[in-house]
Amino acid sequence: MITVENLSKSFPGKTSPVVALRDVSLDVSPGALYGVVGPAGAGKSTLARCVALKEKPDRGVVRFDGLNTAGLDGKRLREVRNQVAVLDMALHAERTAAGNVAAPLEQLGVDGPRRRARVGQVLDLLGLTQRAGQLPAELSKGQQRRIAIGRALAAGPTVLLADDPTGDLEPEESGTVLTVLDRARAELGVTVLVTTKDDSVVRRVCDEVAVLDSGRVVENGSVLDLVTDPTSRLADALLPSIDTPPAHAARYDRAADVVLVGFAAVGALLPEASIRFDIELATIGGGLTRIGDTPVARFRIGANGSQADAALAWIADRGAHVTQALDGPRRVAAA
Repeated sequence: MITVENLSKSFPGKTSPVVALRDVSLDVSPGALYGVVGPAGAGKSTLARCVALKEKPDRGVVRFDGLNTAGLDGKRLREVRNQVAVLDMALHAERTAAGNVAAPLEQLGVDGPRRRARVGQVLDLLGLTQRAGQLPAELSKGQQRRIAIGRALAAGPTVLLADDPTGDLEPEESGTVLTVLDRARAELGVTVLVTTKDDSVVRRVCDEVAVLDSGRVVENGSVLDLVTDPTSRLADALLPSIDTPPAHAARYDRAADVVLVGFAAVGALLPEASIRFDIELATIGGGLTRIGDTPVARFRIGANGSQADAALAWIADRGAHVTQALDGPRRVAAA
């Protein structure tokens, strides 16, 4: 759907150019909710503006469904831009919630009956049908943010770019905003690109992610794939931390860190290994989280018994990711 190839962008500085993007490449699948995460100054907003064709890169290409946008101008450029909605947080203060959502449809000349039907559909998606007649000042900050998303979606774009959509929101209101973005992807088929410095946004709704740092992509791919990679900084940010005193781990013949993905793995794999290999298997650190709707656990486990090594190998063979062996053999006897 969206392909970014070797994108670079710099801006004039006082003494030398300020480089915002350095050879950025990524692929966003159709219908994905794709996150670009990184600290302030990483280049996230610049990347979003380049993808929205609001900023021209110094080098590199942005493609939509294979179309090279670099050479577009005039009418064709406007047509492509119209398929890419950019979230604008500023609402028209004098217009109601419904009036704000209707504004782009009015600009396009959509007739009254169709306009009202579309506004009703969007307000339902936002969960704000009952707020249709209220002014922005009468809405909470999270409700205002949802109305801004609705306005961006009103004209039926194929891509929505949301730059820091949950910034300055309380956790509960952040959750409602992310739910709307997820519904837009699921129910309208919109490809959503979210930029954020908040790792929890990626944990809650993103299918795919790129980690941006100092203008470079340092890792990217499926979120569930990355969290099973022991070298991934995203995994370290998203998964429960492990803090086990060495003396605690020393009680076991073997100690290892494992990542379990999915209901079956999280719920049954460790108990089954304990029974199958007749070993004592205990969780001595870590915890459970969710990546979207998928349960993911990162545990430090301790194993006692002559078949501890075989049990850990069996666990790995069945989809768990044994990410770190912490201790060598101690009391394990030959089977």
